[in-house]
Amino acid sequence: MLTSKQRAYLRSLATDLDTIFQIGKGGISEETCTQISNALEARELIKARVLDNSGYTAKEAAAEIAEAIGCEVVACVGTKFVLYRASTKKKKIEL
Repeated sequence: MLTSKQRAYLRSLATDLDTIFQIGKGGISEETCTQISNALEARELIKARVLDNSGYTAKEAAAEIAEAIGCEVVACVGTKFVLYRASTKKKKIEL
C-alpha cells in the first residue's frame, strides 16, 4: 500500500511518461494483463489510457488490472491512469 507522499512522488515521475497501453473495445484480456505486467517489471511505472469505445472508465480499468496483476494504482485522471509495481530484478524507483 502506498502512502500519500509516495503516491505524490510517483505521480510527479509519471507526468513525463508516454502512454504505452490503450484499453479499447477488446476490453481487458489475459494477454493485456500479461503485457502490462511485463512492462511494469521492466519500467516499474507505466501510463495507460482507456479509449471511448472500451466501456470502461479509467478507474474501473485501473482497478481491474491492479487486482489481476498485483500492482498499485497511482492516479486516474480523465481517460488516463498510472500503475506502479516494484521490479523484482531491477529496482529503478526508490520510494
